[in-house]
Amino acid sequence: MTRAANDGPPRLFDVVIIGAGQAGVPLAHDLASAGRRVLLVERKHLGGSCVNFGCTPTKAALASAQVAHDARHAAEFGVRVGEVHVNFADVMERARRVSRESRQGLEASFDPGGDPALLRGHARLAGRGEHGVLVHVGDEVVEAPAIVLNTGTRSLVPDVEGLRDGPFLHAGNWLELDERPEHVVMLGGGYIGVEMSQFYRRVGARVTLVDRGEHLLGREDEDVSDALRGALENEGVEFRLASHVERIAHDAGAVRVHVTSGDRRDVLDASHVFVATGRRPNTDDLGLETLGVRVNEQGVIEVDERLSTSEPGVWAAGDVRGGPMFTHTAWDDYRVLASQLTGDGSRTTRRLVPYGVFTDPQLGRVGLSEREARDAGRAVRVARYDLNRNGKANELGRPDGFIKLLVDANDDLLLGAAVLASQGAELVHVYVDLMNADAPRAVLANAVHVHPTLSEAVQSVAREFDRDPQRS
Repeated sequence: MTRAANDGPPRLFDVVIIGAGQAGVPLAHDLASAGRRVLLVERKHLGGSCVNFGCTPTKAALASAQVAHDARHAAEFGVRVGEVHVNFADVMERARRVSRESRQGLEASFDPGGDPALLRGHARLAGRGEHGVLVHVGDEVVEAPAIVLNTGTRSLVPDVEGLRDGPFLHAGNWLELDERPEHVVMLGGGYIGVEMSQFYRRVGARVTLVDRGEHLLGREDEDVSDALRGALENEGVEFRLASHVERIAHDAGAVRVHVTSGDRRDVLDASHVFVATGRRPNTDDLGLETLGVRVNEQGVIEVDERLSTSEPGVWAAGDVRGGPMFTHTAWDDYRVLASQLTGDGSRTTRRLVPYGVFTDPQLGRVGLSEREARDAGRAVRVARYDLNRNGKANELGRPDGFIKLLVDANDDLLLGAAVLASQGAELVHVYVDLMNADAPRAVLANAVHVHPTLSEAVQSVAREFDRDPQRS
């Protein structure tokens, strides 16, 4: 048994939740409503990465960039608006305000002295006590038979010579910038990299994206990633793919990025470097070793499908437990844990997880990609429908992109979909719901959709299989 320096007994709770992210906050309220004594511990801000520097402020910033982009193209719609000026400081302040208001709403949901209780500070596990697991929070010690770890992740900084010799942007600090960059070199062509590249380009910065892969968004099929790359290139984003950064030199506020692409070596003169090369779990100072909680080589907490760790009574939720790292999976983790701690235990992580990439056009994705399906040996049929065939897309001036649908050749059930289109992250939910219901493709193909809508395209691709029964 390990105790803190203070002499008093630990405060006892039924559940202690460490980390106030998208799983921690709703779980705390649900458990308290079910009669549990609950303590939520957070060292900084409520809301986790989504509210404080991820989903909420990035989508607010992207909205500003979209307005600027649309204004520049207003003449295509017969509207004259004159020269477009982007006040970068105002764009960033709006994003911070949206984030701040969301966070304040969460904070207002906790009453001082109420249940659930909220305690500020860095929490660290400290072995087992008489009534459960001991947790140190500063000079205070609390104890509970059930512990939920919801500590999230932070930006993974690559081991590049010279990178840490000066400041650089990443997902955790980009919101602090008030002066528009002149030239951003983006390290990483994943979801964060492509979204932020388009943002900076649309507000007037030059952007060069560097990635080791030959294609953006490594999980996606090449036709999807290549089409998105083409859309970004049309807006002026530059790419150095199949490339890596050898070293970075900081000099009087400027940055020189040395890039190698095969036998070619380039030096990119930039004002800022943005690191978007992955995420690292916040487990290195959590005291997991005091209980023997197992983590993998990357520091991700190992859990089963009920989010239980290797130690009885210790659970993990959100990005820190690995798997698809999205806000909506963290939120569903809360429902899994509520089921385990106060329900019948039937809810698990055996679930279908869609996701979106909020570029323009957006990418909505669910299920298997074509490459994943064929690699798995599935008998698959594939259909594609270009958005320029859809009336509403042309009326809106948004004809870019396509929808790709995969079905099982044996039973006509949906295997996956990629919707690269205006509002693609909204449109993909038709396929999400059909897949969750185990409904065959014919249910969608035979439905009646409103005209004119983008949702007609969602149905049109399902009908392509009937036009070409041999399609595969």
